[in-house]
Amino acid sequence: METLDELIAALRGLPTIGPKTARRLALHLLQRDRSGAEILATSLQQALQTLKPCTQCRQLSLSPLCDICSDEERQQATICVVESLDDLYLIEQTGVFEGRYYVLNGHLSPLDGIGPEELGIPQLLDQVAAGGIDELILALNPQVEGEATAQYIHDQIKSTGVKISRLAQGIPLGKELSRLDPATLSMALSGRTEHHD
Repeated sequence: METLDELIAALRGLPTIGPKTARRLALHLLQRDRSGAEILATSLQQALQTLKPCTQCRQLSLSPLCDICSDEERQQATICVVESLDDLYLIEQTGVFEGRYYVLNGHLSPLDGIGPEELGIPQLLDQVAAGGIDELILALNPQVEGEATAQYIHDQIKSTGVKISRLAQGIPLGKELSRLDPATLSMALSGRTEHHD
């Protein structure tokens, strides 16, 4: 059972997977879907061997420059800074953003030993210092850590003349005011815009 315990422990290391779910997944793969388990193992091994961080934006890529960074049709002068690759995928799904990205792979968390170096912020600052960047969009999560990270980046870049913007935050479409938490309502009020006919 030691091998099974190791598999369960490995699955528990994944986000949102607790002990019961890890055990169910392990048993399902081994008892009911061995071919699926082999496909999963092969795909994971191949991804580990072939995908590396893009040298410009830090997202996973088969080549040194990812498809987005090497796409000449994209607005190279606009960078959207995100906390995770998942955030990048969500923004890409909208089909609205035409610039490129910079993936931090986390947020500042001194207690966990995550500082600017671990997030690649010095490399981002180097890109800004090299010129050719007009706008930096800080699309970080509106929790305390995300806000602190955004503020840190803002403070490092504000003297460069590069426009720094944030995603609009506030009331989701179709949401009743009575169902909003105070923080969301506060952001909506402070980020209000002029109404036009």
